[in-house]
Amino acid sequence: MRVTVDTEVAAPAQAVWEVVTDPARYLHIMDGVTRWELAGGPERGLGARYRMLMRVGSAEVGGLVEVVEFHEARELAWHSVTGIDQRGRWRLREPTPGRTRVELRLTYGVAGAGVFGWLAERVAEPIVRGHLRRSLAQLKRQVEHDELRRAAAQRRGARRSA
Repeated sequence: MRVTVDTEVAAPAQAVWEVVTDPARYLHIMDGVTRWELAGGPERGLGARYRMLMRVGSAEVGGLVEVVEFHEARELAWHSVTGIDQRGRWRLREPTPGRTRVELRLTYGVAGAGVFGWLAERVAEPIVRGHLRRSLAQLKRQVEHDELRRAAAQRRGARRSA
């Protein structure tokens, strides 16, 4: 099953990138994710491995994931190493300066489970889609708040130096 959600954030791509590449912030921005912890490799970037779990109904599903693509302020992708079969991707594009289109994509499946796996994927889809939508709303809120704080600090600094 593939779920894709997107939004536009009133901030430069680099500001969004700082948040989506910081594993310490995942539990704050990723709705439904109950675990996102370093499990090997570098803390960030290509080859980083994380133990991740997402609550889907009464179950926590996930496993070990590894970052397989890392293009500065553009794309970050991960694939599962163990656990449920999954691939995720953050895509950032700046259609106009200071505004970033953010896409979050998650493809998941229950390998070799036949009809029951297909049914489980269909039942989980609205739950996963809701988690991803709320995650983007939380990301948008956090990044835009950080940008407002930065702008206010710059204004205060400009007044002090004047």
